Amino acid sequence: MSKESGDSLSALFAPDSVAIIGASDDPDRLSGRPVRYLLEGGYAGAIYPVNPNRDRVQGLQAYPSIEALPQTPAVALIVVPAKAVKEAVIACAQRGVRGVYLLSGGFAESGEEGELSQREIQRIAAEAGMRMLGPNCLGAFNSQTRFFGTFASSLEGSLPDSGPVAIVSQSGAYGQHLAYLVRKRGLGVKYLISTGNEIDVELAECIAWLAGQPEVEVILAYAEGIRQGQRLTEALEGARRAGKPVIFVKVGSSDAGARAAASHTAALAGSDAVHDAVFRQFGAYRASSTDEQVDVAYACVKARPMAGSKVGIVTLSGGFGVQAADAAERVGLEVSPLLAEARARLGALLPGGGGTNPIDVTGQAVNDVGLLSESLGVVTGDGGYDALFVCLTTTPLAAALEGPIRHALVASTAEYRREHPVVLLMVAAPAVVAAYEAEGFLVFEDVVRAVKAVGALAFFQRSFQRGEIAAPALPAAVAVPAGAISEVQAKRLLRSAGVPLLGEVLVRSAEEAVAAAQIAGAPVAMKIVSPDILHKTEIGGVLLGVSGASSVRQAHDTLLTRAAAAAPEARIDGVLVSPMAGQGVETILGVVRDPIFGPIVMFGLGGVLAECFRDTSFRVAPICAAEAHRMVEETRAALLLRGWRGAPPSDLDALVDAIVNLSRFAAANATTIESIDVNPFLVRTKGAGAVALDAVVIGSKQ
Repeated sequence: MSKESGDSLSALFAPDSVAIIGASDDPDRLSGRPVRYLLEGGYAGAIYPVNPNRDRVQGLQAYPSIEALPQTPAVALIVVPAKAVKEAVIACAQRGVRGVYLLSGGFAESGEEGELSQREIQRIAAEAGMRMLGPNCLGAFNSQTRFFGTFASSLEGSLPDSGPVAIVSQSGAYGQHLAYLVRKRGLGVKYLISTGNEIDVELAECIAWLAGQPEVEVILAYAEGIRQGQRLTEALEGARRAGKPVIFVKVGSSDAGARAAASHTAALAGSDAVHDAVFRQFGAYRASSTDEQVDVAYACVKARPMAGSKVGIVTLSGGFGVQAADAAERVGLEVSPLLAEARARLGALLPGGGGTNPIDVTGQAVNDVGLLSESLGVVTGDGGYDALFVCLTTTPLAAALEGPIRHALVASTAEYRREHPVVLLMVAAPAVVAAYEAEGFLVFEDVVRAVKAVGALAFFQRSFQRGEIAAPALPAAVAVPAGAISEVQAKRLLRSAGVPLLGEVLVRSAEEAVAAAQIAGAPVAMKIVSPDILHKTEIGGVLLGVSGASSVRQAHDTLLTRAAAAAPEARIDGVLVSPMAGQGVETILGVVRDPIFGPIVMFGLGGVLAECFRDTSFRVAPICAAEAHRMVEETRAALLLRGWRGAPPSDLDALVDAIVNLSRFAAANATTIESIDVNPFLVRTKGAGAVALDAVVIGSKQ
């Protein structure tokens, strides 16, 4: 984020004076609430209600216009009907106001006329160098400075205390709802920013600014649409480097992500898959619900960082422990067995209980709290776990047991809790929960929600440990023809990009095919070549294992006949003859140009079943080798590549090199390539390399 942008947002969200244009004397009206909240909150700056019809507003002197104010306010809140907004914006610009919160609605969200009005207001603000939040937004608050520039109904009854959480949301209603739930969970909210229609200030810019605020520890974000993908990725990367968790809820799908059916990659790269990939690549955690977003924020604020992903589960109920173990494996946490020494010690304590993981201390621990304490001491001291779940279920509801159990938990985990999260899964009275939280425990009633939150902690720790990632250098751009090009042309481009290929010959007669086959050595693969027939297998346009002169002649003629029958208008360049590739794992590499994030590189399980299995991962291009390895590990194809059921491991280094080179090529030619399919991309055994067997390149139509 530039210093100029950061300074302007600091002035916008921590102003030392404020005017409320359209302020109401009724503290319950939308236009009256900002004045009331500022007064109730004890805001120390000057408050200037602007209302031409009143001398006083809620006990404050009112002014007929912004021109009549005794000083120029740092920001102005505009809460007048849409038809009066333009005049108010012009007045603010002429007075030299640095920032405006446009709380009024009735603009782009309301139709074409509103869109035109919004553009005119945007022009006026831009020419004046005046930052603008909204329109159609809820405003913002900064609870540390007690500035409440909002009419949010969630502030009724009590105003928030300052804290480590910041919220930025395109939807004002969602933002205030989220802020209320975060406060209910016992977390302080320092900033709530609602960006609305984003006429100027956008969500990504706010994330970047919040990541630079030292008192902000966690950022919660909500978006329905992203306009500038690069700005978002830079903001997320900045937050990741600063060690600030960003917990994102992204809703909605976009028709803009649709692609031509000619590309497997395009068919697989829906907008939701791309957003998933962006968040994963740049270190933001994508929550699937508001509850999950709050849970993860709670864990990030309250828990110690996790050094790894190994978790121990201690339970009074075997069934509860199994549920926790199942949930942990689904989110990538490792439910590993106890270390041998700890297992032996625990076995002596619990001869009838579970000696593995989950560790079932059974209901016996209710009658003998010392047994629970000793068991936890073994697990936390010698278990080798990065986090611990303790499943107490409803036991803390029993008044006679609550005190002894709490004492046992606090004492036996004291040392461990200084470095690791300890999560209690239980139902208890609010005061009991608060007492545990005061000791540094995380408390959840639901097993799955607790496990997801801890999985997020592990995700952030892995992300933060990656450190600075240098983008790979890009090759020179090349000329890419518009539209679909032939396989021969496509492979020529990919060879120059560093994607390995077989030695192949394009022939235009049966006799040329025979000669090419003799050079290649029997058997050979033969396939039709046409820029108009992109998926050859669907028309029988690929023949494998062809051997002998007569068979080659016949195969050549068969391919031409099939092409003529299936696509009589297709342009035929000839037949491609190549040696057989041998054995390996068939994968797919691809690129698709996303309208928001630019070129996206894909990896997945390939061959004719690529779209059937949809086993894919995506990244914004270009990527480095480490990121390419992470792409591969996200897929089930990784199991095959590592060697499945005795099969030899594949050449992962060759695969990663190809992914990186393809991503560099895509980024260098971002404006001229619409999509690339390399399918199958055959990964041979370790040390034997990898090779592209087919390729489709579609150039952008400028």
